[in-house]
Amino acid sequence: MQKILVANRGEIALRILRTIKKMGIQSVAVFSEADRNAPHVLFADEAVCLGAAPSAQSYLDGNKIIEFAKKLGVDGIHPGYGFLSENADFATKVTEAGINFIGPSPASMAIMGSKLAAKECVKQYGIPMVPGIDKAIDDVEKAKATANEIGYPILIKASAGGGGKGMRVVQKAADFEEQMQRAISEATSSFGDGAVFIEKYVAAPRHIEIQVLADKMGNTIHLFERECSIQRRHQKVVEESPSSVLTPASRNAMGAAAVMVAKSCNYIGAGTVEFLLDEQLNFYFLEMNTRLQVEHPVTEMITGIDLVEAQIKIARGEVLPFTQDEININGHALELRVYAEDPLNDFLPSIGTLEKYKVPIGNGIRVDDGYRQGMEIPIYYDPMIAKLVVHGTNRNDAIQKMKAAIDTFIIEGIATTLPFGKFVMEHPAFISGNFDTHFVGNYFSAATLNLKQQSNTSAAAMIALKYYLEQQKITKVPTVLVSKWKDRK
Repeated sequence: MQKILVANRGEIALRILRTIKKMGIQSVAVFSEADRNAPHVLFADEAVCLGAAPSAQSYLDGNKIIEFAKKLGVDGIHPGYGFLSENADFATKVTEAGINFIGPSPASMAIMGSKLAAKECVKQYGIPMVPGIDKAIDDVEKAKATANEIGYPILIKASAGGGGKGMRVVQKAADFEEQMQRAISEATSSFGDGAVFIEKYVAAPRHIEIQVLADKMGNTIHLFERECSIQRRHQKVVEESPSSVLTPASRNAMGAAAVMVAKSCNYIGAGTVEFLLDEQLNFYFLEMNTRLQVEHPVTEMITGIDLVEAQIKIARGEVLPFTQDEININGHALELRVYAEDPLNDFLPSIGTLEKYKVPIGNGIRVDDGYRQGMEIPIYYDPMIAKLVVHGTNRNDAIQKMKAAIDTFIIEGIATTLPFGKFVMEHPAFISGNFDTHFVGNYFSAATLNLKQQSNTSAAAMIALKYYLEQQKITKVPTVLVSKWKDRK
């Protein structure tokens, strides 16, 4: 591939473009009118405007993207994540246009894009799955009977869903019918597909995912796990690798299962297999994400492997340059998603201008971002500003680095999740590793964060006062000055 178009925006577009440049490949950025002066646009060798700010008129217009790609002589398209990254129809059109789609085949994408189809595909391999019904159901009475067999609490999930949409936890039979109708309605409005299924609700789960890579020659490996249990509204905020609870045996078992999931659909490229982990370290297949994940940097930090570079090399037919036995875990990595959200106001979006913006720097600190000081956070897209990633020799070292990095990450003009990240890093449950996906519900509230911030402010004021008083003692000037110099005329 001589020229690659990045069909995305923001931090992920800039991150992909940097690897493309490192590989000596020409690049093309696309942008909406709202992103005309964005860093990813300025970084690329060429850039084209797709249209107005709304995604439907720009980043989701696959036909226009392919049209520009053909005009500019592009021979590869990288979709990043979000937008068209898991759209099998777009991948098909890209391929039919004679352009390399840097991702899996449309067939693999279509199978794993449906939770029900994915379960059907992998169940023959004996991969553990949460007890439940693995086909779409819309008969309330039949679904209720199945729920009674499984036992409450149960989880109703949209087949085509993600991000917690079309998902309902039902604690007792009396609530089942109402919650099922709500799940169907939300799934229909969010995804245009009201299909739902039901499964046993794991009460205190951890969210563990495994990164996989597969080339076109049939070689498939895993790059260990990422712990993604710190979430708000079923969306990840803090990720780390490796997990603090997996044993070598459970890590190997989950890795082998993830490889089998990838092989079950003839997967090619980088993908992520997601599992639920219960308190006894039993794991259950959830789904496969057929794209690069937001949290991929933590895997890069502990393995030293550039996943975007691997994606590009796989897409152009190269064999994986390493085997499973040659990959090792080096240290510990943490990632905080820095969103333009107000943790003191139920994580609602905080739109405005980045009046001050200065990222932390230092050994083991990485910031993937797509904004600069003075830019506005547009209302049209995901509110993520940056990903703050740190690498340490061990988990405690990584936590200390993350706390220091948060303290030196200066963002003014909008509210962000930086204070929430500090709250997590300092919480005993997180430090001990004894937490699950209910961390926010169990421990976090606006009041606790407010109290924490006030305490930190008071401590800082006391330290400043103590320092001032000590300096006063050192530099105190006598009230009477005596000079040995004589007056001279």
